[in-house]
Amino acid sequence: MPPTLFTPPYSLSRRRLLHGASAAGLSLAAAPSFGAQENAAQDWDIIIVGGGTAGIPAGIFAAQRNAKVLIIEASQQLGGTLFLSTGQMSAAGTQLQAAKGIADTPQMHFDDVMRISKKTADPALVKLAVFNAAETFDWLTANGLQPLPEHPVLGLAHEPYSAKRYAWGEEGGISILDVIEPLALAEVNAGRLVIQRATRVRELLQRDGAVVGVRAEDEHGTMADFRAKSVLMTSGGYAMNPKVFYDLSGVKAYGAASYPYSQGDGHLMILGVGGYTRGKENYICGSPRVLAEATDPSPPYVRVSMYPERRPPWEIQVNVHGKRYVAEDNPSVDQRELALVAQPDFRTWLIFDQAIFDAAPPVVDGWDRARMAEEFNAHPMFKKAGTLAELAALAGVDEAGLQATVARYNQAVASGKDSEFQRQHMPLPIAQAPFYSIRQNGISVTSTVGVGVDDKLRVTRKDGRVIPGLYAAGEILGSGQLMGKSAVGGMMVTPALTFGRLLGQSMVPIKS
Repeated sequence: MPPTLFTPPYSLSRRRLLHGASAAGLSLAAAPSFGAQENAAQDWDIIIVGGGTAGIPAGIFAAQRNAKVLIIEASQQLGGTLFLSTGQMSAAGTQLQAAKGIADTPQMHFDDVMRISKKTADPALVKLAVFNAAETFDWLTANGLQPLPEHPVLGLAHEPYSAKRYAWGEEGGISILDVIEPLALAEVNAGRLVIQRATRVRELLQRDGAVVGVRAEDEHGTMADFRAKSVLMTSGGYAMNPKVFYDLSGVKAYGAASYPYSQGDGHLMILGVGGYTRGKENYICGSPRVLAEATDPSPPYVRVSMYPERRPPWEIQVNVHGKRYVAEDNPSVDQRELALVAQPDFRTWLIFDQAIFDAAPPVVDGWDRARMAEEFNAHPMFKKAGTLAELAALAGVDEAGLQATVARYNQAVASGKDSEFQRQHMPLPIAQAPFYSIRQNGISVTSTVGVGVDDKLRVTRKDGRVIPGLYAAGEILGSGQLMGKSAVGGMMVTPALTFGRLLGQSMVPIKS
């Protein structure tokens, strides 16, 4: 038996519009909010804080059980990080796999997650997620989700699975939102679900140690209290709040690439009622990006091709000391990311010369050589110089370290053997002026640290005692619990959808 909790359309252009407008503090037209005072006057079975990847399914399934459900969403629109997500899902034992003759089981999925994470993921949460993932995936496809024709696959930009169980739609997270939002709005139209938009929850209300509702502020600054039998926190992460990011993760936020409403409100409110956080030790930044500005945090500017299976590297990567730290063609993205997170400020410089510039495929995705040439000495992350010493000074890396590193690398090219890192693809030395560097940073688009919950997703204190009336699902649980110290394909989106579905089906006993 799988573990259970209890026995029992947007286009890509709209996605970009939402991100840009929200980041600028603009309000987007959407369905009108219900009256806050009217909603506050009612007694709800379930209040869901956040209408995103976990909150929407929770609302749908709870409403279908005739629960009296209120979703409070800070934005004007439902969707949360689905507007930015790649929408990559993983599930074992799906109807899609069966139709393609793929043999797979939830136990195989569980074993893969624990293998890839090197047993750093939380086994109870992983088991709950993967043993219920197929039903979630089949529910989405039954309601119109269309995975890409070649899917499922073993992996993309993550460590591969042992079976083909990795899939997503043509428009990533929007493909998922196009399925679940109409289902939620159908419940709204049927009078079983209410959505309070443009309203930010500020506080969890307690009585005798139990959570009994929330205090929230609408877009006009009006505060209201909303009462419920149970509160589900699906409020997302904290990746866009540099202070909370540092306080919880213990590292600086170098990038600003997540959903604008990912401010950590839910984490702070749960800490405020006696909950705790975990997973800090599993922090890992993603593959590096070229950032738009030299100040932190900064939005990404462009992506350099760092995937050797797509473009074997011609350049070397160095840290601020001018030293290489990984085989640039190491086939394991996990090993490359673990090497990056050990470097000062998660910072790396791509170093190459004119001969490589002329011979290699352009290293920036989607750019030709002319477009590349425009950036050097114009953009703060792109530098060009007549000597390695001058390049080091411009780029901000150690001169002696860089010169020694390039000399050793050139010897490795000449001998055909990289004794330091066992790199295999070394087509040219770095010897012909001018010399080039591109600075990149490892950044986090999701939140590592999550709130502590039990195997029924009830929020707990550090000693394991449940905080009555309070549940959590989605990114508020943190990547550190669901993926451990690694990036495991589909283990953020699918658990969020699945946990939302399971909680919607079970949170509060509903009288028929």
